[in-house]
Amino acid sequence: MSDKGQLTANFHIREFKCNDGTKVPEELFDNVKELAENLQVLRDDICEALHINSAYRHKVYNDKIGGSPKSKHLEAEAADLVSKSFTPKQLAARIKKLILTGKMKQGGVGIYPSFVHYDIRGTEARWTQ
Repeated sequence: MSDKGQLTANFHIREFKCNDGTKVPEELFDNVKELAENLQVLRDDICEALHINSAYRHKVYNDKIGGSPKSKHLEAEAADLVSKSFTPKQLAARIKKLILTGKMKQGGVGIYPSFVHYDIRGTEARWTQ
């Protein structure tokens, strides 16, 4: 893609910045690119846009909002997602199916009341809030 901020067909680097406006640090670009590539698989599967509520977080912001000190958001390896047509539970089920079929990377899938968390940690982690 000609735009260096365009990570995949449907995801741009600006969608992954911290909610306080801080850009993803350059040293984490490989992580955010891998995350975006996995989210593109999900987007293509559900044939619908995904809204990213939260992706990269720097330590000060993560601490301020009460995030886990080991959060994958700190490494730009996680995103909290919402879609128009799927509940968090339904979206999580799609992610788990795509992981099982080898289309998305194994990682964390957390179901929250208003969003689903997905991260690319490489090992299975599942939780519900």
